Amino acid sequence: MPLRFDAAELQSYLDEVFPQVRGLFVIDEVHEDHLKMRMSVKEAHLRPGGTVSGPSMFALADCGMYAAILSHLGKEALAVTTNCSIDFMRKPEAGRDLYTICRIHKLGRVLVVGDAMIYSDGVDKPVARASLTYSIPPK
Repeated sequence: MPLRFDAAELQSYLDEVFPQVRGLFVIDEVHEDHLKMRMSVKEAHLRPGGTVSGPSMFALADCGMYAAILSHLGKEALAVTTNCSIDFMRKPEAGRDLYTICRIHKLGRVLVVGDAMIYSDGVDKPVARASLTYSIPPK
């Protein structure tokens, strides 16, 4: 399926329809087979022990996959998360941005299934992996 947005257009659209996360996430790349989104880790994202909190990593995975879906569907802002399973595999490096690589495995008429791999900037191995399913509202 062809892309409906480039990275700048998608960032602008997300800022418009999802203003509560404006400035938290930056879309680095949009390709037909993946999307890369970055989160600049701030003090508010940390938990005791000097690591990034699970809810912050979930937000990155969820927003990244939402953006990946929009990149293919266009202005379909009502797609909603119906399921997410996340595995936290390594402690994220404090003081480093996180980024996610999101891939859509199935883009159906009603459901979208994909995954999000989350990395600490500059570290090769992922810190978390999420499997996500979204529902596309009927036309």
